[in-house]
Amino acid sequence: MSVSAHGGEIIPPSGGIFDWQPLVNLGDYIGLSPAIIVASTVLIIAYGFIISERINRAVVALIGAGLMIFLGVMNQHTAVQGVDFNTIFLLIGMMAIVGITKNSGVFQYVAIYTAKAVKGNPRSLLAGLAIITAVFSALLDNVTTVMLIVPITLLLTDQLKLNPYPFLFSQIFASNIGGMATLIGDPPNILIGSAVGFSFMDFIYNTGPAAVMIMVFILVFFDLLWGRKFNVNMRLRARIMSFEPREALTDVSLLIKSLFVMTLVIFGFVYGHGHGIEPGTVALTGAAFLMLLEIYKLNPEQQTHKVHKALGEVEWETIFFFIGLFMLVYGVEQAGLLSMLGQMLLDYTGGDIHYTAALVLWASAIFSAIVDNIPFVATMIPLIQSVETDLGGHDAILPIWWALSLGACLGGNGSLVGASANVMVASFAERAGHRISFLKFMKLGFPLMLVTIGIAHIYMEYVYFN
Repeated sequence: MSVSAHGGEIIPPSGGIFDWQPLVNLGDYIGLSPAIIVASTVLIIAYGFIISERINRAVVALIGAGLMIFLGVMNQHTAVQGVDFNTIFLLIGMMAIVGITKNSGVFQYVAIYTAKAVKGNPRSLLAGLAIITAVFSALLDNVTTVMLIVPITLLLTDQLKLNPYPFLFSQIFASNIGGMATLIGDPPNILIGSAVGFSFMDFIYNTGPAAVMIMVFILVFFDLLWGRKFNVNMRLRARIMSFEPREALTDVSLLIKSLFVMTLVIFGFVYGHGHGIEPGTVALTGAAFLMLLEIYKLNPEQQTHKVHKALGEVEWETIFFFIGLFMLVYGVEQAGLLSMLGQMLLDYTGGDIHYTAALVLWASAIFSAIVDNIPFVATMIPLIQSVETDLGGHDAILPIWWALSLGACLGGNGSLVGASANVMVASFAERAGHRISFLKFMKLGFPLMLVTIGIAHIYMEYVYFN
């Protein structure tokens, strides 16, 4: 049995432990179905805990998903249907590949090589590390990238006796901008790409140019704001020149294997889409192949140890957060809340694609600065899908999907809680004794984020509505 989402007779779902009768009366009074009231309440409470960060977000998402089932909004079978396993496989595969690859020392090598290439010049180093962060964030993912680059940044700034804040601030922006450029760079893009069926190259063509334009802007801005004011004597710069990048490469054989597999995986992302092969399959197969290259000469006990270590590199907390979040949002969708909100969106914009895309762009940016952009995008995807037919179908609403990607990824720069990469940078900085306060970051981050959204808006006007 099911619950009517849009009024009419309310039939309590089987298996629920909740007495719906009081809410039937309340629903009749306020014009909402009991399912919407319950699902909305669970979602709001869950998001409140996620935003406050008082309880681990994976725990919150899983409990929220469980409540949707226990309270009868949906059953377990329906909840599992709501999980986007393409996204889950893509995340697990890429986390494993990057986790194995990092043991080669290649990321530290690139950062130290860059520092030496600019001869320890802090002005050039600021730009160089930001560019590296953006590129790695596009090819890997932005959370992993900052985990690898930030410790090196803290080491280099310590050697140069510089305040690390400008470097860390620029890397937060660079990670979210670079991640915006590709399917795998930022979790919101993974969610959008999987839900809509966008390919790796779709993101390159649509969000890539905007990422390059905005990256150039922030590099110039940060140079004017901080770069020109750096002053480091030659003795301190000589310390940087004494570093040997080659020493950072701890396993050249692993590096070669990893680069080979990464090339195959990116090739699979680019060409697999046209042959019905999803990115999740490519990433998971790539991770398994890289593990095979690592273990095939070892005995069974050593193989087991290596595989356990590789799978241990997967951020299982994040994976279960996504699983719970998918179920939580699907419960709200099943209840009918998102269809109702979608109709309100249609009424407000009059079904105009141009106006709707602009609204989604700016609203996504602002809300993503307040709420982590992952749960926001997870909620927005089914909402947009609910109005697809009314707005002219799949092809007609493509600009709206790109507006959601641009808004959510760039909006993540608006505050320290806007994106997972931001939280990771702040965590590393605090452990190193350089705490980044929420208000200090937002004082510059939020208005600068709005400027980048303005650039994205101009880009969208030119590309999609000119």
